[in-house]
Amino acid sequence: MNYSIGQFSKLTNLSAPTLRYYEQEQLIVVSRDSGRRRYYTTEDIDWILFIKKLKDTGMPIKAIREYTVLRYQGDSTIKRRLEILENHKLTVMQEKAKWDNNLQNLEEKIKVYQHKLKNNAP
Repeated sequence: MNYSIGQFSKLTNLSAPTLRYYEQEQLIVVSRDSGRRRYYTTEDIDWILFIKKLKDTGMPIKAIREYTVLRYQGDSTIKRRLEILENHKLTVMQEKAKWDNNLQNLEEKIKVYQHKLKNNAP
């Protein structure tokens, strides 16, 4: 099925300007009809959802672009795409460790204050 940019925007919860930006940044290759209007396919929905997940993990646009270009080149690029994802996974794991440590520090400070309030309660 084909979708106009407005329909696709609603399906993906991304604004039309964002979709145009993604196209400009080569994060998605958009088809055009005979009137040169953009149209998106069902497969594009899955791809955009994956891009959103990569962005949610903090992957930079530059890395997403490299991954995208390779994706459109086909299966001969699987090894490099795997490397990109594995490298990003390491980055995410390092960030997660930092957040886990920060959360632990917050929990310890909260306990200190809770203890002080409990001991100083009337």
